[in-house]
Amino acid sequence: MTREQLEHIIRAAGAISGERELVIVGSQAILAAHPDAPASLRASMEADLFPPAAPDKADLIDGSIGEGSPFHETFGYYAHGVGPETATLPPGWRARAVVVDNENTRGVRALCPSPADLAVSKLLAGRDKDVAFVAALLKTTWIRPADVAAAAGELPPEAAARARAGLARAAGEAP
Repeated sequence: MTREQLEHIIRAAGAISGERELVIVGSQAILAAHPDAPASLRASMEADLFPPAAPDKADLIDGSIGEGSPFHETFGYYAHGVGPETATLPPGWRARAVVVDNENTRGVRALCPSPADLAVSKLLAGRDKDVAFVAALLKTTWIRPADVAAAAGELPPEAAARARAGLARAAGEAP
């Protein structure tokens, strides 16, 4: 996915839901901070999102521009309407969020976790593809393990420990 494609999804999801603010929680949130992210970080063709003021509208978004929809078939990418519980983020993530709000989004604003907060969320999900995403992110100069550990430190102790263990695994995969 490209930044322009993400902006298209933001615009369409806002139009469909009637909401002016969305939260993007999936890997493509990286495009907010780094529009020219390497292909290894842009592999997903879905943007996981929800409107925070009306999370129930995520189903409407998913049904309209989700996987297998005419939107997906036409453009080759899609929105995945999810709920706020889909991703676990550090409590302070909103203060560090990167906002996508420009002429291409036509008044719809998307909050995206910072790269370090996104890494924490991916590490807590713990799937191989999530750890590989964080390993690829660590290969850039955009985050350091210390940044991720600091964000993870905001979590309850058990979750923080899981994030740190995942970070060690991801760092082992990043040369």
